[in-house]
Amino acid sequence: MHKSFLVWAAALGALAVILGAFGAHKLQELVSEKDVRTFQTGVTYQFYHVFALFAVAVLYATFPSTTMVWAGRCFLIGILLFSGSLYVMTLLKTTGDVGLRGLGIITPIGGVFFIAGWICMLMSFIKSSN
Repeated sequence: MHKSFLVWAAALGALAVILGAFGAHKLQELVSEKDVRTFQTGVTYQFYHVFALFAVAVLYATFPSTTMVWAGRCFLIGILLFSGSLYVMTLLKTTGDVGLRGLGIITPIGGVFFIAGWICMLMSFIKSSN
């Protein structure tokens, strides 16, 4: 078991619940429905990858490898870049500051890290002798 990934999964899971509740109850007063959907996409993908991170932490006991560790790292980086950029873009719209237009390029980079995490997990299974 990889304890640090369990800690991150628990903390990011709690944060996803908090952000999801904020998005469902307060955010709609501050931004357009489209922006609320963008924010909710960040929450949804954060939840998906919190569970993936939890799986990495548990599966590490059976499939210990550097590729499994990289799977967890990629999921963490993906959450930060993908979901984080969507949160920041929505926050900028609540303040009326829509500068940093280039921030949107970070979102797909986070998506690439999500894909890389899943591929690393797959490689860990393939390379395992279990």
